[in-house]
Amino acid sequence: FDLLERVFIDHVLTFTHVTQIHRTCRICYKTNNDALLQVHLSFKQRLSLLLVQFSIMVEPANTVGIPLNHTALLKDELDIVIPTIRNLDFLEMWRPFLQPYHLIIVQDGDPSKTIAVPEGFDYELYNRNDINRILGPKASCISFKDSACRCFGYMVSKKKYIFTIDDDCFVAKDPSGKAVNALEQHIKNLLCPSSPFFFNTLYDPYREGADFVRGYPFSLREGVSTAVSHGLWLNIPDYDAPTQLVKPKERNTRYVDAVMTIPKGTLFPMCGMNLAFDRDLIGPAMYFGLMGDGQPIGRYDDMWAGWCVKVICDHLGLGVKTGLPYIYHSKASNPFVNLKKEYKGIFWQEDIIPFFQSAKLSKEAVTVQQCYLELSKLVKEKLSPIDPYFDKLADAMVTWIEAWDELNPATKA
Repeated sequence: FDLLERVFIDHVLTFTHVTQIHRTCRICYKTNNDALLQVHLSFKQRLSLLLVQFSIMVEPANTVGIPLNHTALLKDELDIVIPTIRNLDFLEMWRPFLQPYHLIIVQDGDPSKTIAVPEGFDYELYNRNDINRILGPKASCISFKDSACRCFGYMVSKKKYIFTIDDDCFVAKDPSGKAVNALEQHIKNLLCPSSPFFFNTLYDPYREGADFVRGYPFSLREGVSTAVSHGLWLNIPDYDAPTQLVKPKERNTRYVDAVMTIPKGTLFPMCGMNLAFDRDLIGPAMYFGLMGDGQPIGRYDDMWAGWCVKVICDHLGLGVKTGLPYIYHSKASNPFVNLKKEYKGIFWQEDIIPFFQSAKLSKEAVTVQQCYLELSKLVKEKLSPIDPYFDKLADAMVTWIEAWDELNPATKA
């Protein structure tokens, strides 16, 4: 029963396990053993909390009847990038909010498969054959059989802003029941300054109804340009495989009405399923690495991009916001499959994160490309001893920048 209590405290319980152990405790309770009684009472308290948690369900919004937004913000300045292996039926729910925009669909997997897109959406679709044709030998830097392929869409876009979303993300509801226009909130985040040099305890001071609190330096209130808007998720949280395994029934039902700037010098785990960024400010750093087919690691594509982006944003004096908007994440991926993809990353990140925390870029690095190339050299020098994969990744980072510059030549002043 010491083991039982320790297992319980460590949360390694599914709902089935909870029921089985509860029955066992009730039998042992009849022995009048004080120690067993304490275990049982503690268990009953925790069980009741779990039952409450399981009873709370969150559902996506119903967008039927919401009119199409004909005055959509930045309609001609923003592309929506979607990686997928399946038909994009989920766009029907998003039609009122996303139809006015241009879509870039990056088809992963079998290029001979036809991807159906709902009628009325303006889009271009690229499969692996297209990627190979456009990039030639440099296509090796684009992942295959992994959602990391989405970054090809960032490269071929010609717009100033990018919003990227996964095909299992639906429209969320706010606490009042209103459908959340996630893209509109991302745009608001990107068009407002960030405050990375001093934390404001009322979160984003540029939102309506908020301001800088007493004691906030007036010299910093102008803020800096926002490069990244990182949104969150209701229903299925973005957990790693070990957490998925020990909390298989957990759902996020908390809608926190807040946006905040991530402070300078602080890294964060960036999730690519509900993300927007200013392509002109940070686009070349949004490389999602080498993942998937032929690689020893997966599900760290957005993490890698986020760590690189944050170091470069800090160096160049740009801001990263997180919080609103929420989407409804509809489907939990298989934790056992995820564990196979993640297990090396789980160990490696204990070295990777300190590497990024200590990474210093030179004063000569004044563009995103220059910063990224310096990072690639540091990756090769500092991380390659961990595993040869990082030597290959460092080379891919250089190839990515070369391909980016070929497709996006600098405009002459």
